[in-house]
Amino acid sequence: MTFPGIRGWTSLSRRIRTLIVSGVAFFALLILAFTMPVPYVILSPGPTCNTLGSGGDPACGTADLIKVDGTTTNKVSGHLNLTTVSVTEENHRETVFNVISAWLSSDEAVIPKSAEYPPGQSQDQVNQQNANDFTESQDNAVASASCELGYPKQQGVAGVLSSGASFQKLLPADVLKKIDGTSVASAQDVTTALSQHAPGTTVTLDILRQTKPKTVSVKLGPPVKGRTGGSLGITFGTVCQFPFSVSICGNCPIGGPSAGLMFALGIMDKVGKVDLTHGEFIAGTGEIDGQGNVSQIGGIALKMIAARNAGATVFLAPAGNCPDVAGAIPHGLNVIKVATLHDAVTSLEALHAGKAVPHC
Repeated sequence: MTFPGIRGWTSLSRRIRTLIVSGVAFFALLILAFTMPVPYVILSPGPTCNTLGSGGDPACGTADLIKVDGTTTNKVSGHLNLTTVSVTEENHRETVFNVISAWLSSDEAVIPKSAEYPPGQSQDQVNQQNANDFTESQDNAVASASCELGYPKQQGVAGVLSSGASFQKLLPADVLKKIDGTSVASAQDVTTALSQHAPGTTVTLDILRQTKPKTVSVKLGPPVKGRTGGSLGITFGTVCQFPFSVSICGNCPIGGPSAGLMFALGIMDKVGKVDLTHGEFIAGTGEIDGQGNVSQIGGIALKMIAARNAGATVFLAPAGNCPDVAGAIPHGLNVIKVATLHDAVTSLEALHAGKAVPHC
């Protein structure tokens, strides 16, 4: 004897149980997928720091970012803020959920982890390279500001490679006078003198720094391609020197090369004859070399957001970043295009005079 109603109920119960089990398994897999670590990092707007005054924000250090000794400084007003981007730490694992949320956000960006932390490099190595780049940007800011302010030009160290033998031994704008007792006055003199010394040899350099004599020792690096003898890891060219001391951001927990432009402007505002801000809140970014050339940087859209959030109304952007600027400018932010330190200075002067300025 059969009971169709009971058979139907049993069959229905099995389907319900199957659906419940399948649903639980689906949601478990969904949760697992959304919480799985993925090889991406998230970028977001970071702190901005006023190069004209005390850091204030712990990310900017506790003391004045630019210190000048040996001359009277101007009473400054307004802001010349460097801008930063915050990035996920190397040992932090972003999840699918976090990455999707960041992709959908207007003030965050997602990039492959390998772009920020190259394979084979530890967090400490990345941090050290960022610190070296930051130091190089400070040195280049001092060198470029001194020439823009019209201090006498001469031949000397135009740039110091952060990976070279002279890093933190020589500075941009140092004037080489002798290499192990041999007088040098040109790039060819330097090349000839170095050809007499093997890589790994320690040489004594007589230099002028901030117009004062100084002696430093450098262990020479490998030869430059096509040349003999050791290398100093420098570029040689036209430089200028302040006859006083300028130091930048001794305890800033910031890395990378992109603060150079704003440091150079901060120096000029403190010791120059022109008020660059007229009390306005100006921010910006850009890598700078010892000759005052401004190079493009990464994360500019996020840096513009950081600047506007901090209160900036004017933003200085490297000309090379114009394609990244288009369509990403926050409301109320006037973005000015600059290719050199001189561009930045003349544009700020024009802006305050009510004249046209170049935009991306």
